Amino acid sequence: MSTPAKNSPPIFRRFNYILMIIGIVCLIIGYILLSGGGSDDPSVFNPEIFNTRRIVIAPLVMLIGLIIGIVAIMYHPKVKPNQE
Repeated sequence: MSTPAKNSPPIFRRFNYILMIIGIVCLIIGYILLSGGGSDDPSVFNPEIFNTRRIVIAPLVMLIGLIIGIVAIMYHPKVKPNQE
């Protein structure tokens, strides 16, 4: 098994971590938007579970968060060659 060289660059840079945090925040916001709308009495139907916030907006926010997370993992900045 080979070990990485001591001078090898890190896999993720600061920008990647910032994008990951933004993606996670978007996912959390999406789950918060998705919550609620339940009824205290299980025999009573509450139509609030089918409003636009839970059906359209929350899934879109979560999808955007997933896309940002994928971009954060896949993004690799170009490394400038050392000028000697």
